[in-house]
Amino acid sequence: MWLIFIVSSEVTVPVSMQEVAGYIEKQVAYLSGGRGEDSSVIITLPECSAFSDIPEEALAKVLSYLTLIPRSVSNTSASPSHCIAASFPGNLHLVLVLRPTSFFQRTVTDLGFRFSQEDFMLKMPVVMLSSVTDLLRYIDENQLTSEFGGTLDYCHSDWIVLRTAIESFAVMVKDIAQMLQAFGTELAETQLSEECSAVEFLLLSHTEKYRRLKVQLNEALMCRESSHFFLIDYWLLAQLTDMEMAFDGFFDKHHLKLQQYLQLLRYEHSFQEVNCFSVPKIARKHTDGSQTNSVANMLIFLIDLCLFQDEMSQAQVLILHGHQLAAGHHYAMALIVQRCNELRHQCDTLTSALNTKRNSLTQAQTLLRLLEEAQRWCDDGAYLLANQQVDKFQSKEGAQAALRDIEKFQEAAPPLLEVLYCGVFQAHIEKTFQKHSSVQALIQSRQNCLRKLADKHVRPIQLVVPRPENPPRAKSPLFSPKHGMWWCNINFGSNYPLFFSHEFSQHVMKELIETERIYVEELLAVLLGYRAEMDNPSLAPLLPTSLRNKRDVLFGNLPDIYNFHSSVFLQDLESCLESPEAVGACFLERKEHFHLYECYCQNKPRSDSLWRQFSDCPFFQECQKKLEHKLALDSYLLKPVQRLTKYQLLLKELLKYSSGCERASELQGALEAMLDLLKSVNDSMHQIAITGYEGDLSNLGRVLMQGSFSVWISHKKGPTRVKELARFKPMQRHLFLHEHALLFCKRREEHGENADKTPSYSFKHCLKMSAVGITENVKGDVKKFEIWYSGREEVYLIQAPTVEVKIAWLNEIRKILTNQQKQLKGLNTFPRSCVTLLQSQSRCRCLLLSQ
Repeated sequence: MWLIFIVSSEVTVPVSMQEVAGYIEKQVAYLSGGRGEDSSVIITLPECSAFSDIPEEALAKVLSYLTLIPRSVSNTSASPSHCIAASFPGNLHLVLVLRPTSFFQRTVTDLGFRFSQEDFMLKMPVVMLSSVTDLLRYIDENQLTSEFGGTLDYCHSDWIVLRTAIESFAVMVKDIAQMLQAFGTELAETQLSEECSAVEFLLLSHTEKYRRLKVQLNEALMCRESSHFFLIDYWLLAQLTDMEMAFDGFFDKHHLKLQQYLQLLRYEHSFQEVNCFSVPKIARKHTDGSQTNSVANMLIFLIDLCLFQDEMSQAQVLILHGHQLAAGHHYAMALIVQRCNELRHQCDTLTSALNTKRNSLTQAQTLLRLLEEAQRWCDDGAYLLANQQVDKFQSKEGAQAALRDIEKFQEAAPPLLEVLYCGVFQAHIEKTFQKHSSVQALIQSRQNCLRKLADKHVRPIQLVVPRPENPPRAKSPLFSPKHGMWWCNINFGSNYPLFFSHEFSQHVMKELIETERIYVEELLAVLLGYRAEMDNPSLAPLLPTSLRNKRDVLFGNLPDIYNFHSSVFLQDLESCLESPEAVGACFLERKEHFHLYECYCQNKPRSDSLWRQFSDCPFFQECQKKLEHKLALDSYLLKPVQRLTKYQLLLKELLKYSSGCERASELQGALEAMLDLLKSVNDSMHQIAITGYEGDLSNLGRVLMQGSFSVWISHKKGPTRVKELARFKPMQRHLFLHEHALLFCKRREEHGENADKTPSYSFKHCLKMSAVGITENVKGDVKKFEIWYSGREEVYLIQAPTVEVKIAWLNEIRKILTNQQKQLKGLNTFPRSCVTLLQSQSRCRCLLLSQ
């Protein structure tokens, strides 16, 4: 019996169980699983009488096979010494030879070793053992089988079954690994199409292949439930499990990427469809005035706009879908968010355009409806006058009946004056007004005559034959020869337009005084019904604590506005009732008082924000209930702004019919003063929205102009020499021209339900007007001009939206520079050197004004 210790092995020829199964079953050599002191593997070669008959090649395969096994389970083998030395593929650490028990066999063994010992000892050390007890000195009994007196359990048939199962399982694991690698390579090298149908087919085919591979993996892992599971190599199972986990993770990522790519393709397709909407499309729609001359056409246009807005809802749905994709951590999140922002900006622009168009169409529809009603009333009035029987007026009763018919007809007159104050459809308005004036004058004349006839008997009405020199008048039913003419007919002489203009001016003045009284009453109701009630102890529980100290924010300087109108301005207007043309002097005299509205409008955004926060407060609901107001407080807080715009409209109407009077210049001055006030209020509203400016804006002087421009900047001097003038895309900047500085800001607007509708302006740059010069004309574009700073160290190329805007800005800048030059000429008390330097700077700034 031979025992061999193997330290290491370097096998190059792979051997399977199938090739050496016959010799393994004969127990030519076997592995019991035992280990030596230095963990060397023990290969046992039992005593075999036919050992010499085993081919050396077969013995080499057996030993090679057993040598491979210690890497995972255990290993192999032996024969006579020279065969072992020649066939063993590993490095032998020690050979233990246990002599046979019989005397004859022991003698043969000793003789055999004497003849081969010299050659054998050159390759490995050999120890001859006489008994099993001697063997225990080299190997622990726990590492020896029972036939050597050890306790190690070993069954050769079970070992063969184990090795066969392990090799079969290893082959299956290798095949699965190759299939997974091939499928992974296919997925990685797949070219993605830009067609949704192709990507959908790719997604389905990859999923089906993945499902089939998963079935094979699950079948391989079913060995866990077999009766031989404890025989399978745990390392192979772990390897198979790791491959399954890695493959699942890889395919999940690939599958998710394909799904997200398909979502991106569909989103891009929808984006291109929605992107066909544009502002010019809306702006061009329904702009032909010839098509908007009837209420029916206006109704059709409004329906078209509603349908167009329904189509825009697709963009809102697409924005929501994009946000959902971004929230799902889509790999193209940046692109999707960019598309959403583009759509949101486009939707906001289109919504604003649609609202503007809808409002204008609604107003035009209302206007046309009123004009049509006025036209019908005029026709009905002319028909009434033409069909009254003249012979019945000879009696007092007949005259009174006709007078009642006319008075009843006038009660149903449409509110034409409300329409005449707006400047839309001027041609239609003037035509209707002329017709209304003519009919009204005829009715007035007829009423005067009928009142005289009703009060006393008069001689029979004499018919007057129409003058032949006015044949066109006979075309109208009002002047038909068969109806005749009144003896007290109207004289359409040269005094009639002046008379009617005065009557109309008086009517407008009455309208101004009456609305002023209503305005004062509404202000008083707000101050007493809301503002004063905030100090009422009985309503204190209904008033939020955070609102109690913000009365001045909510109402602003409304008490000052009320005191001015109730104590001063209303009395001024009432004194002008009989002489409407004198109202211009009232506005000019009280011009400074109207600056109260500037403070009120500057506080209006804070007031609106506070109202939105507490609009549902029970306190305001209770106050509204006590006042029996149909509208909430915010509608009344808007009255001062509406009243300010109403003044200039009324002044325009008065000026229109007072062009020939002596005090028309005062009306013109009052109108210009109110327009300047409106502009100043609007500019100040924009100025308070400037953020990021470090300093006091009031130190820059009054805001003279403000507006949005396209700006290119060029730094032609200085250490950096940065030049941005060649940029194709300009910067969009909102410019504020003060008396002493020019501010460059960036307009910002917030969107959403709770966002403030008033835009804000982020401060970017400030130019002192003392170092500014201008170039009025720039080659290539009549809307462009240059503003240069510090002797052209910085040049700002500015493009105005229109030529008119450019001219207006240049005029204001020129005034500032001219005033600065005049101030420099008046500095006689300055040292001569300082004056010379300042004058040279002034000449430098004004050098290019005439270019």
